[in-house]
Amino acid sequence: MLDFDFMISHISLVQKGLILTLEISALGILLSLIIGLFCAIGLSEAQREKALNTQKSKTSYLLKCLEIFIKIYVEIARNTPLLIQLFFLYFALPKVGIKLEAFSCAVIGLAFLGGGYMCEAFRAGLTSISTSQIHSSLSLGLSRAQIVRYILLPQALGIAMPALSANVIFLIKETSVVGILALADVLYNAKDMIDIYGKTYEALCLLIGAYLVVLLPLSIIFGALESHLRKKM
Repeated sequence: MLDFDFMISHISLVQKGLILTLEISALGILLSLIIGLFCAIGLSEAQREKALNTQKSKTSYLLKCLEIFIKIYVEIARNTPLLIQLFFLYFALPKVGIKLEAFSCAVIGLAFLGGGYMCEAFRAGLTSISTSQIHSSLSLGLSRAQIVRYILLPQALGIAMPALSANVIFLIKETSVVGILALADVLYNAKDMIDIYGKTYEALCLLIGAYLVVLLPLSIIFGALESHLRKKM
């Protein structure tokens, strides 16, 4: 039988860990969205520059270099575990004189990992838009910034929303490894309860409940948002 008295008396500990998890998740996901969006725009602009310009120019060379840099970043971000990235930030960077707090390492690591996934999600949305719309916008005299803001992003967001929502949920679950940096997140506190009190099942129930409280409402909200965006497209 589960010890419900123990679970009730230790809910506050789980809540503290959940708050830290949500703080890391919110900052890391926000930064990953910004990184992913700019990287996706950079890649799509480089591809469109190739299609629109047959002559080599300084702009085309700069976009080519940017494209190579972004592709390297995306491959590194998506093909290395968050745990290894955190080890690098927390243990390797101090060797070259860069020392970061554990919280900062967790946020940066999550943003670095998430940026690669968000970039691919945004890029899928941007590349699905027909080039005829770009040509029409250019013929009307719209600038690159105006085309991105008024033509590309509204359509790309609706197409990319399923992948973006999946990435957000994935990144929240990935925060479970930040305890390796001695950050008292929800998983770290659950492990403490098991080690100190030996209440394995109770701790696991509290842990599952904490994640469900956050992830289930998010899944419902994202599902409703996807349906709303599909109707508008």
